[in-house]
Amino acid sequence: MIPNSIYCGDNVEILNSFTDNCVDLTVTSPPYDNLRDYNGYSFDFDSLAKELFRVTKQGGIVVWVVNDKTIKGSESGTSFKQALRFIDIGFRLHDTMIYRKKGMRYPDKKRYSSSFEYMFILSKGSPKTVNLIKDKPNKWAGESSWGKGSRRLSDGTLLKERAKRVVKEMGVRQNVWDLDPGFMKSTADVIAFNHPAIFPEQLANDHILSWSNPGDTVLDPFIGSGTTAKMALKNNRIFVGIDISGAYCDIVMQRILGEWRIHDGGISTLCL
Repeated sequence: MIPNSIYCGDNVEILNSFTDNCVDLTVTSPPYDNLRDYNGYSFDFDSLAKELFRVTKQGGIVVWVVNDKTIKGSESGTSFKQALRFIDIGFRLHDTMIYRKKGMRYPDKKRYSSSFEYMFILSKGSPKTVNLIKDKPNKWAGESSWGKGSRRLSDGTLLKERAKRVVKEMGVRQNVWDLDPGFMKSTADVIAFNHPAIFPEQLANDHILSWSNPGDTVLDPFIGSGTTAKMALKNNRIFVGIDISGAYCDIVMQRILGEWRIHDGGISTLCL
């Protein structure tokens, strides 16, 4: 595995060339149920899931952003099947998060309008890095509250008492994230919209901050428009991107070259 590289080719074949336990975090969104046409490409989920488990470090995380297609009046359930298969392979389902989209899609006459996608947080053992984002304003910020406490006297006696504390200004956010995927809202990079399905930069950014540290390696086996790579660079992580489409790899290269000027090193394009 070459750091800060875009590999153009089949993700299973490319991952098979990587050493065991070399990736700290994966942030990705696979093609789901043919909801979009990705230049006619498809992927082998089971083989990919096994490779992701192998290359993920102990305590590493895979963020799997996915949704289902409605077929003949019924949702496919593919997202749940994939989550359960990840568990069978050895991952823990650390959290089931929701990416809720701001704005409304066209109305559906038979069901409530779809407004979210699943974000499965899969860990290889207990997560080694957890940096929970604290940006939820506390209603009682700065004010004192009373809680139970205890202290031991000099003679060893345990004295139970009420302790006073100050409520912090910001609390940890919840596991439903509201983000806007609209044109020029998910990113200001016009070239990114040459890809049929991009997710907001904020989504990739916040998962990278939550589950990795500076210097860690962040993988996206469906690099698509390059969102994960861009946000990894911005947060001083090493990125590795894979995509089977040469056209999409070109989008990534054009999009992140500008970002790379502020970092040391270089970007490699590898076509296998």
